[in-house]
Amino acid sequence: MVARLATLDRGDAARCAELLCSARILSAPDPAAGQAAADDLEFVHPLIATAVYNSIPDALRTAMHGIAAQLVTDSGLGAAAASRHLLQVYPDDDQEVVEQLREAAREHLAVGAPDAARRCLERALREPPLPDTHARVLYELGCATLLTAPATTIGHLRTALAMPGLDGEQRVNAVFRLSEALLHNDQLEEAVRTVRAEAARNPDPSVRLRLQAVQYMWEGIHPGETSSPGRSERLAELAGTCTGRDNAERALLILRGFDAMTRGENAEEVVELCDRALVNGRLASGIGWTDTEWGLELPMMLANSYAYTDRLDRAEALFTEALSTYETAGWSGGHLALAHAYVGLGHRRRGRLREAEKSLRESLRIAERVGRGLPLYWSATCNLIDTLLARGHVEEARSVADAYGFEPPYPSTIVLPDPRPVRARLLFATGRTKEGVNELETAEKAAAARGRHNPVVNPWTTELARALATEDPGRAARLSSEARRQAERFGTDTAIGEALRCAAALETGQRAVRLAAQAVAYLEASPCQYEHAAARVEYGIAARSEAELNRGLVLADSCGADGLVARAREALAAGQVG
Repeated sequence: MVARLATLDRGDAARCAELLCSARILSAPDPAAGQAAADDLEFVHPLIATAVYNSIPDALRTAMHGIAAQLVTDSGLGAAAASRHLLQVYPDDDQEVVEQLREAAREHLAVGAPDAARRCLERALREPPLPDTHARVLYELGCATLLTAPATTIGHLRTALAMPGLDGEQRVNAVFRLSEALLHNDQLEEAVRTVRAEAARNPDPSVRLRLQAVQYMWEGIHPGETSSPGRSERLAELAGTCTGRDNAERALLILRGFDAMTRGENAEEVVELCDRALVNGRLASGIGWTDTEWGLELPMMLANSYAYTDRLDRAEALFTEALSTYETAGWSGGHLALAHAYVGLGHRRRGRLREAEKSLRESLRIAERVGRGLPLYWSATCNLIDTLLARGHVEEARSVADAYGFEPPYPSTIVLPDPRPVRARLLFATGRTKEGVNELETAEKAAAARGRHNPVVNPWTTELARALATEDPGRAARLSSEARRQAERFGTDTAIGEALRCAAALETGQRAVRLAAQAVAYLEASPCQYEHAAARVEYGIAARSEAELNRGLVLADSCGADGLVARAREALAAGQVG
């Protein structure tokens, strides 16, 4: 191949190679050392290679890249190998080059190199492609840049949809991808309008069902007042007829399960809906983490439904699978940031606070590259602050909140856990009690407007009851009773245990001890070990039990809850035991 590129016969090329090796410009790998074949040549040093490359006149070098691309293609090494040369060739209205670059982009995506795919498609646009191909190249480019640059993706896909060339399933996929990019660019209402408009113009019933499910999906992650009254009831009715026979039905089951979870409906029914959406206990083909038909939001909804119904084994398996899949596929943007965030959420729910902090800091690092203020950025920030507060690292939590703007206005998509109670806890911890109460009362109004009463996702009731215990004990007692009612309706050990912890904090004497003991019993059965540790310490203090305090201290230490450890030690040192 080198001989052909240099227009030499093989004998002359071999003689030149020997001379260059003797001059220590080239080196031939040694097959005996397990290196490449003996006739493969390498430059002794990259600086020599660069000097030789730069010494070739620009026009000649560009022409040689074109010849090299053809040689690589003729040798059967694939479009991706040829693309490194095609990227250097001057645009010349060559449709064969456009097709080679599109094929190279597909090969790069298949091996986890989305940035290389993006460069190929951007170069294909400069060729340029014919009008009937142009829209498809823009669509492919939009797919390659989806969550690494949502605003750029929106531009590519809008342009593609305005041009002829996208028809049938490809057009529907482009509409879905556009709506997904709008969602992650904090333009949720426009995302909903986009799929609604496409559903209205498409006569195919199966396509309309898919787009209807996507509309339900985007509306389901809206944190404020619903733009579609009666949505939950219609979704429940629609999902009630689904058995999970195809992906449209599986999507509706997942959406219904997530909606029921956020509304605080019976957790066992939520899990049953989610289980019906799986195939042999796994994500169905087409609803995977890198599948394009439904996007990552659907499996994320499924995993979060498990995470907040005390099925953390299933949630963590899905979160870990997402992270592994994106790392293997080379997806380094928003997908990877969200995967790290939700792996961190899994650790946080388990009570592995050190591991949670590590994952969430990595998520925030990646999210910053995508863009501050976007929904995925909020997921990382909110969960990191929640974890730091659980660890007792209040100053670090305040520093993160100040550095990353953790304050209203909140994003247009739902954040798990709800940011308002998290911010309220931070405000309480830093002495800003009145602001914290205001934050929780805002959370109360938002929950009432949307019917979202999951006491674990949005624990505004228990947080507000504790905050008002001294100032307004009557209202605090009513809130505590409401929290208990919500928890028993939801039915998980975590929810009931946390409601009992709140009730115990509002009582004194033996009634406080009994409630604290009940909280321990429920939380011991829960997978959430930090909450269990907190209940143990509180029970030990209420019962004046050295044994319980020591058990709580050991458990808190294993969780990385330094503030809780310090509280237990202070109680032991102060003699608050029998």
